[in-house]
Amino acid sequence: MVSRMLARLARLSVRHSKLLLYLSAALFLIAGALGGGVIQKLSTGGFIDSSTESARTSEVMHERFHAGAPNFNLLVTDNRGVDSPDVAAAGKRLTERLADEKGVEQVVSYWSLGKAESLRGGDGDRALVMARISGDEDEVQQTFERIQPSYEGKVEGLQVKVGGSALANQEITDTTEQDLIKIEMITFPILIIVMLFVFRSAVATLVTLLVSGLTIVSVLLTLRVLILFTDVSVLATNVATGLGLGLGIDYSLILIKRYREQLALGMDTDEAIAASLRTAGRTVLFSAVTVALALAALLVFPFYFLRSFAYAGIPTALLAAFLAVTFLPALLKALGPRIEKGRVLRRRTASAQRPETQNFWHRLALTVMRFPLPVAVAVIAVLLVLGAPFLDLRMSLQDERVLPTGTQSRQFGDEIRQHFDAQETQALNVVLSGTPGTADREVAPYAERLSRLPNVARVDSEAGSFADGNRIAPASAASARFGTDDSTYLSVVTQSQSLSEKGRELVADIRETPAPYDVQVGGPAAELTDSMKAMNDRLPLALVWIAVSSFIVLFLFTGSLLLPLKALILNCLSLSATLGVLVWGFQNGHLEGIVGDFVVTDSITWTVPVLLFCIAFGLSMDYEVFLLSRIKEEYDRTGDNRLAVAYGLGRTGSLITSAAVLIAIVFLGFVISGIVYLKAIGIGLALAVLMDATLVRGSLVPAFMRLFGRGNWWAPRPLRALHARIGLHESGATAPPPAPVPAAAPAGGAAREYAPTDSEE
Repeated sequence: MVSRMLARLARLSVRHSKLLLYLSAALFLIAGALGGGVIQKLSTGGFIDSSTESARTSEVMHERFHAGAPNFNLLVTDNRGVDSPDVAAAGKRLTERLADEKGVEQVVSYWSLGKAESLRGGDGDRALVMARISGDEDEVQQTFERIQPSYEGKVEGLQVKVGGSALANQEITDTTEQDLIKIEMITFPILIIVMLFVFRSAVATLVTLLVSGLTIVSVLLTLRVLILFTDVSVLATNVATGLGLGLGIDYSLILIKRYREQLALGMDTDEAIAASLRTAGRTVLFSAVTVALALAALLVFPFYFLRSFAYAGIPTALLAAFLAVTFLPALLKALGPRIEKGRVLRRRTASAQRPETQNFWHRLALTVMRFPLPVAVAVIAVLLVLGAPFLDLRMSLQDERVLPTGTQSRQFGDEIRQHFDAQETQALNVVLSGTPGTADREVAPYAERLSRLPNVARVDSEAGSFADGNRIAPASAASARFGTDDSTYLSVVTQSQSLSEKGRELVADIRETPAPYDVQVGGPAAELTDSMKAMNDRLPLALVWIAVSSFIVLFLFTGSLLLPLKALILNCLSLSATLGVLVWGFQNGHLEGIVGDFVVTDSITWTVPVLLFCIAFGLSMDYEVFLLSRIKEEYDRTGDNRLAVAYGLGRTGSLITSAAVLIAIVFLGFVISGIVYLKAIGIGLALAVLMDATLVRGSLVPAFMRLFGRGNWWAPRPLRALHARIGLHESGATAPPPAPVPAAAPAGGAAREYAPTDSEE
């Protein structure tokens, strides 16, 4: 079925190449015009599961109390001291002015709360004003943009700075957009230079960039449509750009390589295109499906931040493959021999034969297969050592510390942490529902119990403020904001960072503390706790999806049970090593200064490991398909496992390595970003693909395939019959079968001759 479809595509591309090129040009213009501005319409949130207790608590806080976690904060500074009469009067006016703004609720300050000590800086010349902008993410940003200019600089005679999560979200969007431009300006020249050496032709390089560019703008158009129906994270554009460029290059590389091989065998352009689509085209389609299935695992998580990468990544993989088997063949037909114009390095002609054992990857495969067990043990030991730090993984929600040091929200947060003791802006909200009236409910004893818990600095309630089990301030007029007729809430201020292990432990302690009424806990630490639980609850389903879908696809591809299992185990091993390096570099801070300055928070943004695993797993399967396609092709012709492995790695080793280097350059560009978790994603993906293309494909795969011999291709009789009916088979050989390698040939001995291709010279 696949072969027939590809054969029809080949005929279509050859007969209607000009029409396909015109349609592609129209698609590029339309997609570029409509999708180009999509980044401004994307969202910066998506880290909260709306079904969790903390999310429900946030809704209750808004509906009943018009309150919640503050997202618009002001830092007031005055050398006269915040307690001087003039400054205090101005501070009260500032508080009242902010409270009168449309869309702003729960405005409190040092002065409105009766000179609350925790809202005054240690030296007495700073004070905090905290407010909450109500509404969804878009409404919050609209209100923020409207009121921000009125509360910066000199306001009411005071020096005022703006901070909070609303500003941080805006700066993440702006930084992402600016970073994309910087990344493209820096990485594109490097990428083009490397591509010229890989493709050996300026025209072939340009063709590949056209495929990648069309993929990227098509995905941006897809995102523009998706935001009509669902929220999409602004960082999805980074995936669309990085994966679109990388996969466009990968798929073009494998097709152009096979196309040149067919020309070297004496075929004309039309025959070479048809043969390339039947073989390499099949590999490209399989690769795209495996990448898409791996990314689809992100859809099981209840966070649109993670789902956004599936929204961007799945169409990227499928569109890159579709354009590679339609647009690229049309270009090859239109160009004909001009694909070789602009030669960068001399290319050997088809008659310039040389022994295959002169190919590095072929020699490496034979050497590894002479000593498979020692090689496997040594490489696995290296991967386990690299992965060891992963056992100490600690995760947290993002805050303004993921931004560059020069951003306003980052500077605001640093100043708060430096001059204020308690975590006022990240307090936990404890809601008590179904209570008697204000005069009859028992809030004080419960507030006393909570104030005795470890890591609690203070508990504010309608019954007053408490610390260490003692009432430190009686109820006042400001305390009325904590209650309604049938419910009340308490604000629990932590001593240490709320977004930390201690913060999560405090959430558990509060939920376990006996309460007089129904209780719900919200706030940043509760959101982190609930998000981690929601992720851990869905993680097994995601892993099962990846394992089962990848296993089925590889079985359909190979007809083997052992090869898919081997691929899953080796991919997990290499990915654990990658995650271990990230923990060592970012959580423990050993890469600080090497990849740019960032704040070492002793944790990693909790979405990074899941995201890295799914994307990197898909790319690893991408290279697995590249390699197995040639190994199986040879095994089907000869039935010789050792010969097939050596031949397959000899034919694809340089291709896979070149593809890995090119896509690694794309992802390493993320290091330029000022957002810390984008740096981590870039380093992680680059390391994963390079490690997979070298240590795994170059050493572990030939070692394991040598150890299992013909067992690599085993399947029970019923499954062999099933594969014979529904499996995806090669549509016929396109080259004469090679002469067999003598069984006694040494690893460095000449085995047979073949025509080298560009990437193998």
